[in-house]
Amino acid sequence: MSIQRLREQAFQFILFVCALLSIFTTVGIIYILVAESIVGVGENTAYFEEVSPWEFFTGTEWTPQFTDPQYGVLPLLSGTLLIAGIAAIIGLPIGLASAIYLSEFASPRTRNLIKPILEILAGIPTVVYGYFALVFVTPYVLRPIFQGLLGIEVDVFNAASAGIVVGIMIIPMVSSLSEDTLRAIPRGLREAGYALGSTKFDVSTKIVFPAAISGILSSFLLAISRAVGETMAVTIAAGQAPNLTLNPFSSVQTMTSYIVNVSLGDTPVGSMSYKSLYAIALTLFCMTLTMNFLSHLIMRRFREVYE
Repeated sequence: MSIQRLREQAFQFILFVCALLSIFTTVGIIYILVAESIVGVGENTAYFEEVSPWEFFTGTEWTPQFTDPQYGVLPLLSGTLLIAGIAAIIGLPIGLASAIYLSEFASPRTRNLIKPILEILAGIPTVVYGYFALVFVTPYVLRPIFQGLLGIEVDVFNAASAGIVVGIMIIPMVSSLSEDTLRAIPRGLREAGYALGSTKFDVSTKIVFPAAISGILSSFLLAISRAVGETMAVTIAAGQAPNLTLNPFSSVQTMTSYIVNVSLGDTPVGSMSYKSLYAIALTLFCMTLTMNFLSHLIMRRFREVYE
């Protein structure tokens, strides 16, 4: 057997091991979450053996560390979805508009200049985004506009500032994935539109955009999944108050920020507060997994194949 053949087999084996490692890691995470939340490990009871799923998913108070504990996850769920919704309102349109401009309107020189600058946003640590929301967005953007002009009370920690910075964070993801999808559309479709007398705007919005809709929707779902799973930015900017509210200017707590709070080391192992960490993590895992699964379904359902 030649040396080149041995190298190819060794490289193939390394890739196979890496693939197996990723699968085993996922299986291990699922095992831990299910064992601590539903099944139980050894003599330790699982979370849902002491708290009914009905109470968990329908309760309106979340106070597992209080003297009279309540285990309703709705305040954490509402805070998570509120921030993710604000982020989607901000990040998705800007990211898509950026992708359309870079793909259809920008010159190669402009694209090569703007795209790296835009992708710098993805490299900024999330802690920096959180402090940016706390020391700039709330006191210099939200409070002068909504509290100073409109008379709406804005808390120091609030969902709006957290949603704004998370929306900024997901712009590079939406822009990059959507632009790749738009640029993958064959040049012949654009030229056919121009041959019929269409303007560049018409070609971009009525030909290219519909042809790339599967990839764009997938990028949207992946970005929203990223917003749902964001941790440090929302922990710093949104606060630690598990309020069941739709007011974006009040303090809320997300599922990820609660996990950070429990993971600080002050919670006794085996306590209900400790077990609730895994129940929240399992719920969050199911949410993000569902979004990723939907993105794959949409891509398969609406994907256009060009020759």
